[in-house]
Amino acid sequence: MLRPLWKTSIALAGTLAVAACSGSDAATSKFPTWHNTQVNAVSRMAVASGVVAVTSMKPDGALETVALGLRDGKRLWAYPATMAGRLPGMGVSAPALVETSRGQGVVVALDPGRKGRWNATLIARDAHSGAQKWARPIHSTFGPQRCGRYICLSEHTALAKARMVVLDPATGRQVWKLPGISEVEWSDDSRVLLLRMAANPMVESYELKTGKLQWQQPIEQALGPGIDLSGGWAFGAVGDDLVGYVAPYTNPQTKRVSTFGIFSVGIADGTINWMRPSVVRVYPSGSPGFAPIVRPVDQRGSYGGFARLDPASGRVVGQISSADVPGSGWWLAFPDRMDKLDFLKHGAKGTAFDVASGEPVPVEEERGWSFCVTDPKPLPLKGQAPGFYPTAALCEFDLGTGRRVSSPMSPPRWFTGGQDGWRLWRDEKGTLHAVNDHTAAAPGMYG
Repeated sequence: MLRPLWKTSIALAGTLAVAACSGSDAATSKFPTWHNTQVNAVSRMAVASGVVAVTSMKPDGALETVALGLRDGKRLWAYPATMAGRLPGMGVSAPALVETSRGQGVVVALDPGRKGRWNATLIARDAHSGAQKWARPIHSTFGPQRCGRYICLSEHTALAKARMVVLDPATGRQVWKLPGISEVEWSDDSRVLLLRMAANPMVESYELKTGKLQWQQPIEQALGPGIDLSGGWAFGAVGDDLVGYVAPYTNPQTKRVSTFGIFSVGIADGTINWMRPSVVRVYPSGSPGFAPIVRPVDQRGSYGGFARLDPASGRVVGQISSADVPGSGWWLAFPDRMDKLDFLKHGAKGTAFDVASGEPVPVEEERGWSFCVTDPKPLPLKGQAPGFYPTAALCEFDLGTGRRVSSPMSPPRWFTGGQDGWRLWRDEKGTLHAVNDHTAAAPGMYG
């Protein structure tokens, strides 16, 4: 079994590369907002049917699934949560929240299991009331995911009989299944695109109602042989295409680096649109499907400059030469519109470049968003393996001084994304924030 994406690690923030959408963010006071300090959010958030669902950590290290009203942020209900077989590099699993064909919201999450052969119980609850709808015993899983109007779940992941099942969220009935482990990368009401985790990883499209295979595309076809998903991956949709990124991984035994890069396939037929092998993506970042900024790496492991790609064609639309990259001690930061690339130095003057022209720009008035902390501490989770981190938080910095800025501004849209006209994020203390600025639906850094 392959190890999955190191989704929450920011240890590579100085060397990987970024993707995002544009759009300036006005002060949140101009729009309806809310803040909930009663939760310590540690996972991604799910939104549907006017409800926000998230995994929260209690003071004693126990996890719980929490549902909040999207309009006001008020807590609707909470139940104990757990993880069973999820790998630390994947981050804390989030609840799956889906709206059924009858317009009812259902939250599906993993509850602590009873003593016996099962390690946890997958439980579906009414999104607004928390009333239980059905339960499914679980041995091991990476966690539930929404796939169209269904729930997709890779289960028995620690066993040889690992499989992915597609469940009806209203009843828990199994609709269809696939052998092996899969992750949902995109879906709508008629199809789902899966990353099949195997010795030869593939992106595959299935008809949601029947499980009929529509097309499959080996990732090696795009990037070349030698793919190892242990380094991590990320996907993001743009228009009719799915843009995928596979990160490098150094085998500890052979010391060889796996194949890596970014590529695009058509959602309708899986046709490869473009490919950029041997480039890395950096953090903080948005979805790979929006304005990807990448950094090439040569065969000797030396990093080049930075290039911004057109997600539709893969063409370079702006670049910064390797000669302009400062020596060391910097962290990447980006302004709201991502039209500049900032090299932030904490407590000191940084440097900045215009992405389109590659020319340096004055930093005295320049502000950029970067990680609030560069040395995050793992979560003290009760009964879980060490090494889980919360989803990262962004803070605004003054590039001229390298100091954090206190302002009413919300993190940029390329980081938060948008769901149902709302943008949601957690701060470094785990507090949930939301602003209803009518942002168009778009994925953010965490999808």
